[in-house]
Amino acid sequence: MTEDEIRRNAFAMPFHNPAFPPGPYRFVDREYLIITYRTDPDKLQKLIPAPLKLVEPIVKFEFINMPDSTGFGHYCEAGQVIPVTLDGVAGGYVHSMYLNDHPPIAAGRELWGFPKKLGEPELRVHKDTLIGTLDYSDYRIATGTMGYKHKTLDPEAVRKSMGTPSYLLKIIPHVDGTPRICELVQYSLSEITIKGAWSGPGALELNPHALAPIADLPVLEILSAVHVLADLTLPLGTVAHDYLATRK
Repeated sequence: MTEDEIRRNAFAMPFHNPAFPPGPYRFVDREYLIITYRTDPDKLQKLIPAPLKLVEPIVKFEFINMPDSTGFGHYCEAGQVIPVTLDGVAGGYVHSMYLNDHPPIAAGRELWGFPKKLGEPELRVHKDTLIGTLDYSDYRIATGTMGYKHKTLDPEAVRKSMGTPSYLLKIIPHVDGTPRICELVQYSLSEITIKGAWSGPGALELNPHALAPIADLPVLEILSAVHVLADLTLPLGTVAHDYLATRK
């Protein structure tokens, strides 16, 4: 194997048997339960990396079922997204994510810098209720519920909101443990088709865990609960800010 062959095929680890295929990645029938809640502004401010700016003390807790994903198969995901701005443009900072499938964990961390850890999320319908749960190390850390399809939402408004920029803090260490990559990565979902969008009464419970501290952003008030079914593409990202290039 020559050096040129290595360079041409160096897109993922392990080299001889990559954990995931090259992107971009298409998702069909991706289903969301998004519960937006008000939280402690002081605790939230400490978690938002500059140059992102806090908008309001609001968090979006997402439970996502992905039954048909390019290269990843069928898996579930849950986590927290914080509304922010960058240079005055509204977007979302992805603060935490927990998945039950290794390929999207590896791809998400290595390519974009998604803050992904192994967990056991689930999204399902039980009688009149849409239920999202998240377990970490055999312990229930999140439960979200919503009344099933109480009110239909405007699909175009939902599509526009899903197309806003998202931001990630990507960190890859050097072999000596110092940061080799430390960047703010930006991406935007594309080719979004909304197959259905609904709202209803919602509730969210978060439990403390030493290694999955989602409850560090406590639920003070539920603002909305939304259920979305969509097809979309996750493209590759761009570097919005390089922390190593700007250090003093």
